[in-house]
Amino acid sequence: MAHLNWHIDLDIDRSDTESEATATLRLPDTTRMTTHGHAKRNPSDPQQAQVGEELAAARALNDMARRLLRKAAHEIEDATHAPAHPHP
Repeated sequence: MAHLNWHIDLDIDRSDTESEATATLRLPDTTRMTTHGHAKRNPSDPQQAQVGEELAAARALNDMARRLLRKAAHEIEDATHAPAHPHP
């Protein structure tokens, strides 16, 4: 069994009211995938910067997961010439 190690860079920028996350993955086939997530604090919510960071990061990583599933489906379809519907 081969052991692979993928690294995701997750950068977060935040202000008092917003957080923006950028996730970047470089795959062994040289594909570079970058996704973004955003969170905005409701003015009536208490200031909890970590919550906004977590939401932005989760949204960026969730988008990356969906994109990886689509990429895998396309590769399966290219190899099998049949529709592929991988489950999350």
